[in-house]
Amino acid sequence: MFGNQSRLRQRATLGLMVAAAMAAGYGAHAQFGYSPFSEAQAVPNEVAVVAEPSRRATITLPDFAEIAAQQGKAVVNISVSSKVKTGFSRFPQVDPNDPFYEFFRRFQPPAPHGAVPARELGSGFIVSSDGVILTNAHVVADADEVTVKLTDKREFKAKVAGLDKLSDVAVLKIDAKDLPTVKIGDPQSARVGDWVIAIGSPFGFENTVTAGIISAKSRSLPDEGYVPFLQTDVAVNPGNSGGPLFNANGEVIGINSQIYSRSGGYQGLSFAIPIDVAMKVERQLLDHGKVSRGRLGVMIQEVNQQLADTFGLDKPVGALVSSVEKGSPAEKAGIEPGDVILKFNGKNIERSSDLPPLVSEQTPGAVAKLELWHKGKSKEITMSVGEMKSAGFSGKVDEEDSGRLGLAVRPLTPEERRKVDVDEGLLVENVEDGPAAKAGIRRGDVILAVNGERIASIEQLSSSIAKRDKRVALLILRGDNKMFVPVNLG
Repeated sequence: MFGNQSRLRQRATLGLMVAAAMAAGYGAHAQFGYSPFSEAQAVPNEVAVVAEPSRRATITLPDFAEIAAQQGKAVVNISVSSKVKTGFSRFPQVDPNDPFYEFFRRFQPPAPHGAVPARELGSGFIVSSDGVILTNAHVVADADEVTVKLTDKREFKAKVAGLDKLSDVAVLKIDAKDLPTVKIGDPQSARVGDWVIAIGSPFGFENTVTAGIISAKSRSLPDEGYVPFLQTDVAVNPGNSGGPLFNANGEVIGINSQIYSRSGGYQGLSFAIPIDVAMKVERQLLDHGKVSRGRLGVMIQEVNQQLADTFGLDKPVGALVSSVEKGSPAEKAGIEPGDVILKFNGKNIERSSDLPPLVSEQTPGAVAKLELWHKGKSKEITMSVGEMKSAGFSGKVDEEDSGRLGLAVRPLTPEERRKVDVDEGLLVENVEDGPAAKAGIRRGDVILAVNGERIASIEQLSSSIAKRDKRVALLILRGDNKMFVPVNLG
């Protein structure tokens, strides 16, 4: 009897193990795209019942073919003709100090002088049925002639109605009517991980469709601080510039503008101008022929954890003001170096790159509300927004060691102060192995302030450093740029 019960328990246990294994197999196959219906047919009824409670979220892919068919008609190929000036090549790829530079200079065949014809290709898309087209400014910036080709093979000579190099947006106009247009979407509602589709003419292959996802939002690129780029992994190559980036609903949310590449071709990182930014530029170019942008008159930098600790912030957020331009709206409003801008018109500034786009979209003369972190306390101010307008050292003075920093510094000479346009400061003559070296301070930097306190002498620097416990923030001048450098004193 007990033997039979034992065998029954063994069979039941085996049956449950089989059921569990089959259920696990069902989930694994379903994850890789197998049909749940076909799996249920392959499993006995009693096992299928056990597997049935296993569920997973259903993911629906966009209808790429439908988007390409419907929206591709409004995507155009842009051909640009220009003349490139030629002359003696200075070998930009060879350092003039390189011993081989003179060899190449003497034995290179002479290049023709004057100008030679050049042709470039790009993409664009129609936003108005009467022939208004958006593209990148860098596609048409130096054009002598612009030709727009539609998907029905018609070609038009286009007029550059306006371009804005700061946002890299250009507006073209062709003489045509009843043209197909794209649908404009909302890039603000797009999420990281959403599907996106690019249509353009990479390497001249017209109406090429590629797809990917949004990799990140609000990316700031070097020298492109006024555009919060959408980063994607969509394949974008030369010729795609100026083409549209669609969301899964077939709406344009960006203009494909740049790629990050070490080879010149696509390497998985592409960047698009949000369409809301582009449409604001388009309206100003068509209405006024130029783009007006707001301006505060400050230089800013990112707040890292060390700087946040130094200035007494709970976490590293905001835009740290490293310098304030004389006579600027910011100076008139009382903003000082060392202030951290936490909010602009009620919008949180999580990263320093969040601020420039918010300021630039303000109408010059508009009143803005800012929340600052000023000398360890929160402070609110209002100010009038301005309008954006589209060093070496010499001499020798005895130097002294500044002690805890591990620097040899000296006061600036009158001539040096005039060159760099500062009233006071200490020139870094030598950097030893110490806290300053670890923080990245270099020979030739000029120390202007410690934790917001202006420094005019070596004694003042030493005294200020002696008061600090673990870390300080040095305001330095490097070339034409001012920046705060956090130094851990240990």
